[in-house]
Amino acid sequence: MKAGAPRTLPLTEYPSHATLANALPALGAAIRHEWSLDSEWLTVNHGSYGATPLAVTAVQDNWRRQLEAQPGRFMRLVLPEALRRAASALAEFVGAEASDLAFVENATVGCNAVLRSLKLEPGDEILVLSHVYGAVRNTVRYVAETTSARLVEAAIPFPRPTADSILEAVAAGLTARTRIAVLDHITSASALVLPLERMIALCRAANVPVLVDGAHAPAQIGLDLVGLDADWYVGNCHKWLMAPKGCGFLWARRDRQNRIHPVTISHGFGKGFLAEFDWTGTRDPSAYLAVDAAIAFHHRLGGGALRARNVALADEATRLLADRLGTERGSDPALSGSMGMIRLPLTGPVTAERVAILQARLLEAATDAPLFAHDSGIWLRISAQAYNERADYERLAEIVAHMLSSMEG
Repeated sequence: MKAGAPRTLPLTEYPSHATLANALPALGAAIRHEWSLDSEWLTVNHGSYGATPLAVTAVQDNWRRQLEAQPGRFMRLVLPEALRRAASALAEFVGAEASDLAFVENATVGCNAVLRSLKLEPGDEILVLSHVYGAVRNTVRYVAETTSARLVEAAIPFPRPTADSILEAVAAGLTARTRIAVLDHITSASALVLPLERMIALCRAANVPVLVDGAHAPAQIGLDLVGLDADWYVGNCHKWLMAPKGCGFLWARRDRQNRIHPVTISHGFGKGFLAEFDWTGTRDPSAYLAVDAAIAFHHRLGGGALRARNVALADEATRLLADRLGTERGSDPALSGSMGMIRLPLTGPVTAERVAILQARLLEAATDAPLFAHDSGIWLRISAQAYNERADYERLAEIVAHMLSSMEG
């Protein structure tokens, strides 16, 4: 090769998708070596930050090396096509067209893009659920305060709500002034898989556009974004799909695409949905480009069979914990997924300070199980992913029981 001539770098010098798709014989502790998880740490909080398999980070590292070997060539010639190819793989996985899907760093970024693009008038209303993710609630608060609009919360019962009680709450929150409804697909602080299709139908009947916060949905449940009939849908890939951190997506119905813009306006402004979102400035795109490897790994673990197994394990885990601690679960199986809630058997006030103290004690005991405050008490959330097994929740029950007994003493 002549000196100075461009060098073509291989796209896949790490595990091929065919290799990643090979069936894995066992789950739980038997495959924990597929991740870089600390063996001394009890990881039962996959829902918060995910955990990326080594095979996927290897693919990400390969993309990073290609970028750093030829930065100018990569950004100008390789990235545009590679990004759209990755978007096509993700779109197929979530039941969408690639032309309607753009990458964003996470679901919160996607929610900001939609909500901060709205043209609202004083007195207009933004409907959210009472279980809305805190960052999204703050985004709605910001938009409401800067436009003199109103934030309206639909009060979702907890614990053990029914689909009908959730629908009644949404219907009660819709008014003639509602300009958008922000609906969770799977709630973060209560681990509820909500009756999304029926909630969207209520909003459609009221002529209210819908933004779905699907942060926890991709690869925890199957998705058909076109069939959902929402206006916008945001999701995270770093959680249940196990892509690298910093990989999420925004899907927009075609007739809504020209009305939204990324929070960071860059060179693509005025050139269309994909042009605006595909380039918002120089950044490391490797998390996006490794998403097809994450999809392949998900299929390697069983795909739909893995999702069903995780749901069953989460159900078993919450039953075990509720029985060992003499308490209750947060939801019935009909509204449950790969996460679950257990109320801590505590009396006394539910305060942020008390939750923080308890959370610190759990971290000191080498577990990442998160706590959430509800009117009904302080609740612990568990997640069930491929590397988890029953023994993890037996150990968690011992940790929590010891923590509670030491507080009583």
